[in-house]
Amino acid sequence: MWQVLPLGPTGYGESPYQLFSAFAGNPLLISLETLVREGLLESSELKHAPPFPDDRVDFERLIPWKNQLLRRAFERAPKSGAQYIRTHWLDEFARFMALKEANRGVGWIDWDPSIQAKPEDIEFHRFVQTEFHRQWCALKSYCGKLGIRILGDVPIYVAGDSADVWAHPELFRTDAVAGVPPDYFSASGQLWGNPLYRWDALARTGYAWWVERMRAAFEMFDMVRLDHFRGFQAYWEVPAGETTAVNGKWVDGPGVDLFRALKRELGKLSLIAENLGVITPEVEAIREAFGFPGMAVLQFAFGTDPQAPTFRPHNYVTNLAAYTGTHDNDPLMGWWRSTGGDSTRSPADVEREKERARRYFGNFKDELNWVAIRTLMASVADMVLFPMQDVLGLGSDARMNTPSTASGNWRWRAHSDALRADTAARLREMVEAYERRPTD
Repeated sequence: MWQVLPLGPTGYGESPYQLFSAFAGNPLLISLETLVREGLLESSELKHAPPFPDDRVDFERLIPWKNQLLRRAFERAPKSGAQYIRTHWLDEFARFMALKEANRGVGWIDWDPSIQAKPEDIEFHRFVQTEFHRQWCALKSYCGKLGIRILGDVPIYVAGDSADVWAHPELFRTDAVAGVPPDYFSASGQLWGNPLYRWDALARTGYAWWVERMRAAFEMFDMVRLDHFRGFQAYWEVPAGETTAVNGKWVDGPGVDLFRALKRELGKLSLIAENLGVITPEVEAIREAFGFPGMAVLQFAFGTDPQAPTFRPHNYVTNLAAYTGTHDNDPLMGWWRSTGGDSTRSPADVEREKERARRYFGNFKDELNWVAIRTLMASVADMVLFPMQDVLGLGSDARMNTPSTASGNWRWRAHSDALRADTAARLREMVEAYERRPTD
């Protein structure tokens, strides 16, 4: 199983949880080499790339360079009889992006109403989304032939500056925004700033927008991790204009009604519920009613998290996706070497965590990342997943995201030769030893 972050077009801070669309794909993920094979680019045009770093994404240089090449490919693509993907959202998104560009990239709420989108710019975004969709479907098919399932990620919220809110303002609130109360990562909570849903308006449509969103997700992925599952039972509402999430309150969400509607329209829901954080019996009741596996994060098993006991592998249940860490965590080796400062933990808290971990794992000679991977492999959890950084044994400099920080995130990338044959052999040995090879 290969888990990916949300694949949509990123906005503020390049966060995959702040997207210009809940449906569209990120043009930065389009393979230029494939466009060369299709005759839309020349191989020589790829040789004049800026000097990109090997282990980081340099968005400031990448975006203008790649957009220029995508424009060039569009100009060379046949215009008569162009076959674009047929979806309900494509025209809305293409118009939104063309208008955003015409308004110099500012948020749609500040657009000049006298400025119109150019037809060729709308067509460009239709072309880009069709190319993304075609390439992704080819990649998914290739993975399927190799027996690899792709686990996607659907953020619970959309960005305020998105085609979704612009095209359907009746479904979203702007008087309050989303976040979570003070937690492990931040003493002032996490102020995400996303608009909240008008769940009453969505309910009157049979949750049609959510049905179409999940339909699109299940077309792209074999299984979906539903982010912030807790927010469907009750969500943290923060008044607009607040600078932290402290002054929020819990408000009831749609609960089982939403998932009944999804199941009625889509059939079996292949979902993993991200049930981390402040989880109540009511949240777990919804998850268990639909049979969704929850999550356990080994890195949280030794601290003060209320769920810590259930995160310890000897307490696992089978219907579970267990992780050494997630995109929000410090890589395991960074966590092991840290002295605190990356969360609400004090140095004393960190030492207590490490002592509990030492007692739990016993005497070990391998690096902790491999001890943790083996521990999860040996557990009864149906699924175990490891961030690439933990497989490679990397430290804090390879962290993907630090919650409650607005810059410097989402930039880590693996070297093309990072996964060596001995690493694969080591994983294979564990897969076979703990009988995790798929049987179907």
